[in-house]
Amino acid sequence: MATSARISTSFTARSTAAEVITGIDLTGRRAVITGGASGIGVETARALAGAGAEVTLAVRDTTAGHRTAEGIRATTGAENVRVIPLDLADPASVRRFVAEWQGPLHMLVNNAGVMATPEIRTPQGWELQFATNHLGHFALATGLHSALAAADGARVVSVSSSGHLFSPVLFDDLHFIDRPYDTWLAYAQSKTANVLFAVEAGRRWSDDGITVNALMPGGIRTNLMRHVGDAEMARFGAHLQALIGEGTQPPELSLKTVEQGAATSVLLASSPALDGISGRYFEDCDEAPPHRPGTNTGVAPYALDPEAAARLWDVSERLLP
Repeated sequence: MATSARISTSFTARSTAAEVITGIDLTGRRAVITGGASGIGVETARALAGAGAEVTLAVRDTTAGHRTAEGIRATTGAENVRVIPLDLADPASVRRFVAEWQGPLHMLVNNAGVMATPEIRTPQGWELQFATNHLGHFALATGLHSALAAADGARVVSVSSSGHLFSPVLFDDLHFIDRPYDTWLAYAQSKTANVLFAVEAGRRWSDDGITVNALMPGGIRTNLMRHVGDAEMARFGAHLQALIGEGTQPPELSLKTVEQGAATSVLLASSPALDGISGRYFEDCDEAPPHRPGTNTGVAPYALDPEAAARLWDVSERLLP
């Protein structure tokens, strides 16, 4: 298959993580899943562990992490499930995680995230969603680069969102200092950053045998939506209407189960069909087409822009201590 062709699989929006990993043996391979104690992170971890991988849940709430690990062991029979604390919004926590890691790493699933939070800044002055969803994962992945390079064909999976369609990364005001804070625009640029990271990391790390791809998991009602009340849903609706055009009927939201929501992450982390594929954006287990006006699917051209990706990498390196 030519690498320039859009990737299509036999799986669909309704496929589950268990279905896409059927027949794949991950024995001897090691995975880190951020946010692995809730939502689609749990099902991503369960699928990888069930296929034989050693799985590390990188989580803020280690009590929830250990409870999840016990559940995965009970349902899969897998014993190699461990928990390490990680707070992506705290650079010191990321550095401790990286320092503790030993040996090769075959799969890094950057799954954790926050969405539509109130205006909150980290001690460094960073807007929380950008700090957590992008900068924390950037620091983690670059910190683990040597471990990924030591693996045989390592994969990094960057969980983005169709929310990226609401906004590019606005480099002149990343942290909403000069513009009014908007929960969904802040979320959107952090999710665009997740795709741009895959583009640039895929380019930089190709000689190390590391592939990096981004994805949209689909609409799943999980704890990620804990900040989304009626007012935020109204703001979301306004952004969606602006995206698809006034007078156009918004598409009906079709929610997935968490097992279905984890399917594309698991596909990118484990499927032989993705060998050598890097720097792309997937949804519903297929590579996404370019976004078309009047829709809320596909990938925005600015999210795949190599110049923006390189600029974001440089900005991120300068921001991090």
